Amino acid sequence: MRFLLILGLSLFPALSQEPNAVESPKALSVAWKECLRQKPEWYGGAEAVRIADQVLLYQRDAGGWVKNIDMAAFLNEQKRAELLAQKKKAGSTIDNGATYTQLAYLARVVNATQQERFKEAFLKGLDSLLAAQYPNGGWPQFYPNPSGYQKHITFNDNAMVGVMNLLRAIERQDAVYAFVDPDRRARAGKAVQRGIECILKCQVRFDGRRTVWCAQHDEETLQLAPARTYEKASLSGSESAGIVRFLMGINQPEPEVIEAIHAAVAWFGAVKLTGIKQINKPDPSLPKGYDKVIVPDAQAGPLWARFYEIGANRPIFCGRDGVVKYSLAEIEHERRTGYAWYISEPATLLAKDYPAWQAKWAAAPAK
Repeated sequence: MRFLLILGLSLFPALSQEPNAVESPKALSVAWKECLRQKPEWYGGAEAVRIADQVLLYQRDAGGWVKNIDMAAFLNEQKRAELLAQKKKAGSTIDNGATYTQLAYLARVVNATQQERFKEAFLKGLDSLLAAQYPNGGWPQFYPNPSGYQKHITFNDNAMVGVMNLLRAIERQDAVYAFVDPDRRARAGKAVQRGIECILKCQVRFDGRRTVWCAQHDEETLQLAPARTYEKASLSGSESAGIVRFLMGINQPEPEVIEAIHAAVAWFGAVKLTGIKQINKPDPSLPKGYDKVIVPDAQAGPLWARFYEIGANRPIFCGRDGVVKYSLAEIEHERRTGYAWYISEPATLLAKDYPAWQAKWAAAPAK
């Protein structure tokens, strides 16, 4: 969930401080979560280059990066040695903003510094993303050699959409990616087109009508697929919003794309939840000191569930026992408070993004 200049901002991964990272005697001027929000001239400065060199340290030999790492935190020599030793480890991910966020950052530093090592690292990472794409157009969560649910085509946490937004910006010759050679730019464009075809094929139909998408789809059959124990095969109220926004960014959309957008927006309108809000209720007796509860509120804006039951369109919730429930209160406290079960983002999609898209490309109302 609107890029690529803001790529990675709303989808930026949750960051965790590395245990062997050490803070500089000077306060950090920019945190990693702010690294795509700086003015263009900043990327040519010493702080930007220091962070970019650390991004290169974290890059795996296969080209990508792992997730949930604060790449701006200062590193001691022990940690640097550990990272060099880990480079040969197989596997990187596009989950939680990884890989495509690092590439977006490196591109900005390339433009500002013209330093070859950053360009080479960017192109290596780009080649990895292009190689990771399945022939059917989808991307796995991990590459290479994914296993289990990591093999599935992954819309979860906007992983595939994040990759495709990056590739689309490269194809369109956005200024920040102007250094990418014509061959890779053409390959990026073809990858985006295959990705769009995959998205359209994955859109779930029920009773002959298009709805939205699951957070994961089987990499071979394209059918809905589960991930972790508490992430069931279902209709996604979260990831589907990001997919729709990506489709809205297509210039001169084909009729099938227009139909897909209209149908998804109609589904969002049909399943929105009103008259309730989610709050964190203080409770010192609980491990985190609060509980996450749903309370009535006639003035609250609309909410959407993260997961909906196929056909019935009922919100579903699931704890680590894998048993589907129909109320947030029914799952254990750890999962209840440790996962985003409700979202509000589709409200902007329906109120602003969709009308603007309609006015430009498709005046017919959603059916």
